[in-house]
Amino acid sequence: MQLRNFGRTGMQLSVLGFGCGAVGGFMVRGDHADQERTVAHALEAGVNYFDTAVQYGDGESEKNLGRILRRLKPADAAVGTKVRLPPGEFGRIADAVTISLEGSLARLGRDWVDIFHLHNPVTLQGGGTSLSVRQVLDEVVPAFERLRGQGKIRFLGLTGVGDTAALHQVIDAGAFDSAQVVYNMLNPSAAEALPANYPAQDYVRLFDHTQQAGVGVVGIRVLAGGALSGSAERHPIASPAPEPIGSAMSYDADIDRARRLMPLVEQGYAASLTEAATRFAISHPAMGTILVGLATPQEFEHSLKAVLKGPLPQAALDLLSTLRQAFSGEPR
Repeated sequence: MQLRNFGRTGMQLSVLGFGCGAVGGFMVRGDHADQERTVAHALEAGVNYFDTAVQYGDGESEKNLGRILRRLKPADAAVGTKVRLPPGEFGRIADAVTISLEGSLARLGRDWVDIFHLHNPVTLQGGGTSLSVRQVLDEVVPAFERLRGQGKIRFLGLTGVGDTAALHQVIDAGAFDSAQVVYNMLNPSAAEALPANYPAQDYVRLFDHTQQAGVGVVGIRVLAGGALSGSAERHPIASPAPEPIGSAMSYDADIDRARRLMPLVEQGYAASLTEAATRFAISHPAMGTILVGLATPQEFEHSLKAVLKGPLPQAALDLLSTLRQAFSGEPR
C-alpha cells in the first residue's frame, strides 16, 4: 500500500483510507464480525487512516470503529472524526465543539483523535446550517486549538463543502491541516479547469490552495455517493440515494452521466466504472488519502484491488476529459 505525505502534518497516510460513513452503511449497520474482519484485513493491507463522524448512524459508526480498534490494537492507525454544529448552537460554538468531541472520544474509547474535521458547510456570510468564514476562523479555529492544546486532537480539519470562494479563503488562512475535498470523475474541478457551462460546482483548482497552504487532502465522494457505479441499485444496508455534493442536482443525473463514461471500461482502461473512479481519485499528486464508501467486505476488496493497480494512465485521463466535454451546457 502506497503511503503519501499528508500535507505539513508529518503523517504518512495510506492512499486508500477506510471510510466509516453512512452512505455505504457497513460500519453503521453491518454485521459486527464482518466489520472486525474487514478492518483487520484493511490493516494487514496497509490501510492506516479511518474516517468516521458522530452523524454516521447517530454515533454507531464511532462505537463500532472504537470497539474494533480497541480489540485489534493497531500500532499506527490514524483516526479522524467530525463535528457538525446545529444552527441552534451557533451562539455557543466553543462549548458545542467541546461537547461534541468529548462524546466522540467516549464512543471511540480514545483519549484523542488524529484529525477533527468541521463538518458544516462554509459560506461567505453563513446562514442556515452554514458557518461564515469569520465564524470558522474567529470561533471554530480557536475552539479546535484549545482542544489541541489539551492533547485531544492532533490536527485541525475542514470538510470542503459550501461556497468555493469561502473554502479558498479558509484554506488560504493556514489554520487547517486537513481538508476533505470532493474529487471524482464527474467533477475534477479541484484539480483542473472545467469546460464552459459544465453542470457541477466549480471548486476552481482548490488543490492549488491546499498545496500552497500545506494542507493534507482527504478525497471524498470518490464514487459520487455510488453513482459512479453506473447503477441505481442500492445494497440493503446502504442509505437511500444520497444528495449529490458538487456534481449534479439529482443522483439520477449523476448516474446518467456516469454511464456515459463507460468507454473507459470498453476500451480496457479499467474493469469497471468503480475501478476507474477509484484509480482516477488517486491520480493527482495533491491527494493524500481517499475514502470509498462500502456496504460489504467485498466492496472493500474491490477498492483495495483498484488502488493497488495504481493511478489511471494518461491516455485514460485524456479520454475521460474528452467524454466530459459532452456534458457542457446540460442543466445541472
